[in-house]
Amino acid sequence: MKAFLLSRIQSFRHAFRGWFYVMRTQRNVWIHSTIATAVFIVGLWLELSLIEWGIIILTAAFVFAAEFMNTAIEVVVDLASPDEHPLAKIGKDVGAAAVLVAALAAILIGLLILGPPLWLKLTKLLTGN
Repeated sequence: MKAFLLSRIQSFRHAFRGWFYVMRTQRNVWIHSTIATAVFIVGLWLELSLIEWGIIILTAAFVFAAEFMNTAIEVVVDLASPDEHPLAKIGKDVGAAAVLVAALAAILIGLLILGPPLWLKLTKLLTGN
């Protein structure tokens, strides 16, 4: 049992080391973090339902997971192909496209969930109703 627990702790250490690597080296993660923070603040202001929070959290996690996987792809491609190669470029471009797909989906989900109540709340604030 002790060996099992120690191996789980080690797994978490590896995962956090990867997380910190991405946070240190990838500018886009900071953009995602800033936008996610803004969405969470707006969500609190709008008093989202539990289901809406679940969708927002899963969507943000999806974007971060895509960014993390893209970083892993880039690092492994750089290791395997230190010189420029057309297939290495395609691999990196496809990884970046996955992040783009996730980010575009997140924007649409954000607009669907936050848009109507935000519009209503802002309209009330601006008209004084």
